[in-house]
Amino acid sequence: MIKIAKHLLLGTVVIAGVLTVANAQAGDAAAGKAKSANCTGCHGMNGKSNSPTNPNLAGQKEAYLVKALKAYRDGKRKDPMMSSMAAGLSDADIADLAAFYSSVK
Repeated sequence: MIKIAKHLLLGTVVIAGVLTVANAQAGDAAAGKAKSANCTGCHGMNGKSNSPTNPNLAGQKEAYLVKALKAYRDGKRKDPMMSSMAAGLSDADIADLAAFYSSVK
C-alpha cells in the first residue's frame, strides 16, 4: 500500500511540474504581435523573411522559439544582432513573441 501511495505522489509531482513548465511558456499571441515590431526588419511581416540570410519565424514551434530567444538573451547562443535584440526581453515578452510566431501559418 505504501509503494502505491509513493508512486501516486511521484506521478502527481511529475504532472504538476509538467503543467508548471507548460504554463510558464504559454504566451499571448495578440500581445506578441504587438511586440514584434522590432523583429520585422530582419524577419519580415508576420515572421516571413524576404532575405535568405534571415530565418522565417512563422510557424516555428513555440517551445523552440522560447528556447532560442532565451539562449540569445542569456548569452548561450551568440549572434550580435539577436543577442542585442533579445537582451531586454522578459520571459513574458519571449512567451508572447513565441506564441505569436508559432500561430502564424
